[in-house]
Amino acid sequence: MASKKAKHSVNYEKVKRFYDKGLWSKEKVRNAVVNPESNPWITKVEYEEITGEPYEEV
Repeated sequence: MASKKAKHSVNYEKVKRFYDKGLWSKEKVRNAVVNPESNPWITKVEYEEITGEPYEEV
């Protein structure tokens, strides 16, 4: 039986790459969770995966 890979948002890899390369701060990654409001780039859970810290509402 094949193992299931976690499904991420379309922009998850892009945001992770930008953060890992130091191009984006945690604040910028947090903004990807709420903007655009109608279609955020990543989820709160993905924020935590990328930064290693819990997502906190600002």
